Amino acid sequence: MTTHPHRHSPHINDRLPRLLDHCPELRTTHHLVRRFAAMLDNRDATPLPEWLYDLANSGLAPLAGLAGALREDRHAVTQGITTLYNSGVNEGRITDVKLQKRLMAGRAGVSLLRHRVVLIAHLRRRYADRPAVSPR
Repeated sequence: MTTHPHRHSPHINDRLPRLLDHCPELRTTHHLVRRFAAMLDNRDATPLPEWLYDLANSGLAPLAGLAGALREDRHAVTQGITTLYNSGVNEGRITDVKLQKRLMAGRAGVSLLRHRVVLIAHLRRRYADRPAVSPR
């Protein structure tokens, strides 16, 4: 649902509509995710208040909770949508470091942690550049 529709494989394009037809909650979530993605693609936060209202009134508790959290920091969310630059890559690297630290639980020195984090960064770059693959 978070992947841009143009990057979906034929397999996903075939099955996603059927899946959404069988699960109204998933259909609602998909619709809200696509609307938020459109705001990001267009760097336009104008629809944000209406989107937050729809998110809060979706009837799905996790989405309503998310709406409340986003409303509390709406100015930062608006800035994140409209600004060309973001810290997403840095946040991803920090998450990788924290994950490796937890996985190794004190069993590894700095050199092994560094090696693992560099390897993960390489793999992320390698797979991020790949086009969507169609099933065989």
